[in-house]
Amino acid sequence: MVGEGDEGMPRKREQVQEIEVGGLGIAFERRGTGPPLVLLHGILQDSRSWRGQLDALSDELTVVAWDAPGCGRSSDPPGTFGLPAYADCLAAFVDALGLERPHVLGLSFGAVLALELYRRHPLIPRTLVLASAYAGWAGSLPAEVVEGRLAQALREADLPAAQFVPGWIPGLLTESAPAELVDGVVAMMSEFHPAGYRAMARGLAVTDLRDVLPRIDVPTLLLYGDADRRSPLSVAQDLHARIPGSTLAVIPAVGHLANLEAPGRFEAEVRAFLRRART
Repeated sequence: MVGEGDEGMPRKREQVQEIEVGGLGIAFERRGTGPPLVLLHGILQDSRSWRGQLDALSDELTVVAWDAPGCGRSSDPPGTFGLPAYADCLAAFVDALGLERPHVLGLSFGAVLALELYRRHPLIPRTLVLASAYAGWAGSLPAEVVEGRLAQALREADLPAAQFVPGWIPGLLTESAPAELVDGVVAMMSEFHPAGYRAMARGLAVTDLRDVLPRIDVPTLLLYGDADRRSPLSVAQDLHARIPGSTLAVIPAVGHLANLEAPGRFEAEVRAFLRRART
């Protein structure tokens, strides 16, 4: 994968570590000291999408961002790898790094993974931050939308990145996003793993976690951009209504990748929430 000096999303090679979990090589970045915060990226992304948060939040937290199986520098998963397997792999990853009861922040697919982690391993997350989240595509979107998204992903997984990645941008960022940011997102997504893309899309398409939401009993922040086309505010409001005691924060004038388009506001919301949760 790319290293220091790549356009838009730099990271130094020496900052990327690797650990074996369940026979898979899992790459990750780790910064800071203090209570642990685990960052879970979205589909067609990797830990580079958290570059700003790794730096900004590590002043008071141990911040860990993984490359999920089938993404970044991590190994590709088996063809049968579903969302439960991702969650079990994540639980083993947290245990292997000795991250005791971490705060868990996921965006998009990462938020669905955080919910699945809570469903299968409820004693792991100390808090949940669910950004641009769904209760799975099947749990938050109409059936025809789910069918269309899955068909698109399975078709695109066999294509060169240049033929489809630029078409994702209007659904992820607003028109006012800086050109450098757009170029960086395109560059990161263009290094996708077909196996990971298929596994994540299939997992999202079959997952409905609405039954989990009323059982969540850890502090939960829902964090959305008000211009998000992929996970609109109607989805946010549904999750907010179903998760007892949850907090909904909406960032104005940004899209699905709110952590990249408005990093300062995103980090301020996360920091304030985690400080409240620790008091």
